[in-house]
Amino acid sequence: MLPALPRLRPVRVLLAPLLALSLAACMPSQPIIAVPTFQVQSVRLTGLTLPPFSASATAYLTLQLLVNNPNPIPLHMANIAANVVLDGTEVAKINLPDVDLPARGSATQRADLSIPVTLATAANFLKVARGQQVSYRLDGTFTADLGLLGRPSFGPFTLVQGVLQQPAILP
Repeated sequence: MLPALPRLRPVRVLLAPLLALSLAACMPSQPIIAVPTFQVQSVRLTGLTLPPFSASATAYLTLQLLVNNPNPIPLHMANIAANVVLDGTEVAKINLPDVDLPARGSATQRADLSIPVTLATAANFLKVARGQQVSYRLDGTFTADLGLLGRPSFGPFTLVQGVLQQPAILP
């Protein structure tokens, strides 16, 4: 028989909660990787062709998107994919591959879109071309390339939203 075992039992009872508290204190209180944020620097209707001048109506839209990395490490975004929504109607898709974000920095991405104008979207493009306000939204997902940690995808959610209004390009 070992007489020392009964004396160690109270020590183990006291050490177990202490160990649990120590391990809990080591766990991060914030997520390890924070989600990047998105801002529209500019969105502009640069042209609108109508059927008398071309075979089909087309709207030309230029979008500059600022992607911010709040993390202390650089991130590689394998893909950013979004739907462009004007006044509740989806008008185009954007795909921005291979976006490199510096640690606690940002990167500007430009998308030049050629969008077929349909009966459902014509009124919105004409409003913008005449200098009137139209609400917009980018709904999308993005995939981060985290090396050994994998390629998690985030979303879908609204990346950014706002109001598009510019000087008139049509009377």
